Amino acid sequence: MSHLFESEIPTAQSPPPAPSPARLVVIATLFYGLIALVAWGWRSGLAGEPLLYANEAARSAGVHWPRDLAAGLGAGLLLVWASRVWTRRTQAGTRLAQGLRALLGRLGTPTVAWLALVSGAAEEALFRGALQPQVGLVIASLLFGLAHFAPRRELAAWAPAAVIAGFALGGLYAWTGNLVAPVVAHATVNAINLRWLGGDEPFSAPGA
Repeated sequence: MSHLFESEIPTAQSPPPAPSPARLVVIATLFYGLIALVAWGWRSGLAGEPLLYANEAARSAGVHWPRDLAAGLGAGLLLVWASRVWTRRTQAGTRLAQGLRALLGRLGTPTVAWLALVSGAAEEALFRGALQPQVGLVIASLLFGLAHFAPRRELAAWAPAAVIAGFALGGLYAWTGNLVAPVVAHATVNAINLRWLGGDEPFSAPGA
């Protein structure tokens, strides 16, 4: 997610150079592939339950494609809007966006699309598909935030922002009973915000 003030980033702790897009794609594919495999093994292999669905009742009902796709897209766009408002109006949000931009560097459309897809699908498989049925919405959302913790001042707001997003994504999962809506929402947020982070647009509003 996206986020805010250059002067606030300590020069003594400037981030390492951003990896090349090709290397980033390889790393992300391996990393998120492993996450998806863990999620599948946990839910389907150990628990003997389908990863896609929250429970047997949801499995019987199946995916309501028009509803679930629309809900996921709508929720994703709402989260993007909220993140932009927060980024432009708060120092923590602006600092986070600048820190992420420095870490990621410039990303082309194919790279953004792939990263959004694999990260959205794998993280939802783990935190919603595997974890939430076992530990509940609150714990799964807190763990989702913890997974986004980074020990850098400019990235400090990433974890609490992820907790809020986790509640929204977990609510979609609980409501629809399957992973389609949360995956669509997560991928939408990542695709739009990764593209924004890799551009030249300033994060704070003029005069802010």
